[in-house]
Amino acid sequence: MSRPAAAAALTTVLTVTASGCVTVHGEREIVPSATKAEAAEALKDFTDAYNKAEKNADPGADASRITGPFGAVNQAALKADAAQRKKNGGKSGGYSPLKLTDAKFSIPKKAGWPRWFVADTDSNKDTNSKFRWVMVFTKGSAAQQWEASYLAFVAPGKMPEFKKDKDGWAEPVSADDPKLAVAPKDLSQEYVSYLKDGGETFAPGALTSGWRTEREKNAKRLGLATQYIDESQNAGDFAPAGLRTEDGGALVFFSTRHFEKRTAAEGLNLRIGDDVRALMRGDAKSSVTLEYAAGQTAQVPAKGTSNSQVSMLNRVQGLTGAKGE
Repeated sequence: MSRPAAAAALTTVLTVTASGCVTVHGEREIVPSATKAEAAEALKDFTDAYNKAEKNADPGADASRITGPFGAVNQAALKADAAQRKKNGGKSGGYSPLKLTDAKFSIPKKAGWPRWFVADTDSNKDTNSKFRWVMVFTKGSAAQQWEASYLAFVAPGKMPEFKKDKDGWAEPVSADDPKLAVAPKDLSQEYVSYLKDGGETFAPGALTSGWRTEREKNAKRLGLATQYIDESQNAGDFAPAGLRTEDGGALVFFSTRHFEKRTAAEGLNLRIGDDVRALMRGDAKSSVTLEYAAGQTAQVPAKGTSNSQVSMLNRVQGLTGAKGE
């Protein structure tokens, strides 16, 4: 998840900024990814931009504060919302600003870039307090802004405890971590393979065995056939990110892409919703291929434990495009 350190020796330069923060230049210096104040500011900046974008159905308003699978889903949803508002004469379906409170930050110490941290927050969007918003914030270099790359909805009490040092800093896991039952860099492909062929890598549940069963039921319905294609994503802003948990395992966030091709029987029309039409290329005469981005949150056990299956904690998936034929 982090680029390898430069081969040539680099001199670490500490520069005290006007705000009193210390900036570290050097790929091999192990430092906290962010200060707690910086993490809190990143959360605030994201929330402000997110609310502006939601209020005005403007993808550009939060494009610089969001990335990865969360960003892909958000930007497409805003585009669809803007199209719907235009169709309705500029009227929106109602807007209430997002408020994130009771923020708990897990910030790892690591060398090099990118860097990330996890924010576990309470949200006013869930009035029954059934889920908390858990987000990964990522930064690719000192010059970049913090961007929210992953979002998960986690029930209170379901979040694992992160391993932390005496100063309260979390421990990151590398992309090829040998201590885990499945390396983070392999999770995306393993999940794609599981959805196609099954297997023992993932524990049974709604996002694993349950989803496979649901797909089998939907593959052939009266007048409609559905084909599924899944793709792994590991590069750039869609790279996995994870933190070590107290039990020696890790909580890992990873990305996938999914496609559903729906073909209507001859003589029948496809029912295309406005949200799909807003993102669709071509004319859906007999079939439409729906394109989705997804960010998964998984508990990965330590290698050698009695139960080595990966448990899927959450998946946030959203429509990002469509193609009619």
